[in-house]
Amino acid sequence: MHHEPGLELVDVVDDTDTVTHTVSRAEMRAGRLRHRAVFIGVVHPDGRVLVHQRSHAKDLWPGMWDLAVGGVVGAGERYDEAATRELAEEIGIADAQPLLIGGGAFSDESVDLIGRCYTVVTPGPFHFADGEVIQAEWVPLSALATMICEREFLPDSVALLLALLLNG
Repeated sequence: MHHEPGLELVDVVDDTDTVTHTVSRAEMRAGRLRHRAVFIGVVHPDGRVLVHQRSHAKDLWPGMWDLAVGGVVGAGERYDEAATRELAEEIGIADAQPLLIGGGAFSDESVDLIGRCYTVVTPGPFHFADGEVIQAEWVPLSALATMICEREFLPDSVALLLALLLNG
């Protein structure tokens, strides 16, 4: 099912994560409105973490690397539902149960969000069906911090998820 991402509806939330109104994803991006997002760290049974490079067609941070699978929570969708949906859409894992490990708020000049962070343990195989991922690789936890310094990584998932993965 491929739809126009800019037309998806997104709930706008206040500081307490209470929904104030609903807008299109395009309006949310244009106005840098605070929204909900999920970040899922995909961990191999041997402890390595899946990192991936985003498509150059993404509406935010195209071509950058990410240590989380995830994305924007849809209007009326629960965080847990969004985490399960994103795993299926982005990497083709449909039967995993994401485990909530934390969360927080993040904002910079590009984005303003309240996120919840999850992990899921799976060796794959993965199917990057929706075209949002260019390439992916398994990285030992011990090498993650160095890699984040060497490549351009998404600032929100680094800010919210990295410490949880390293301390997990």
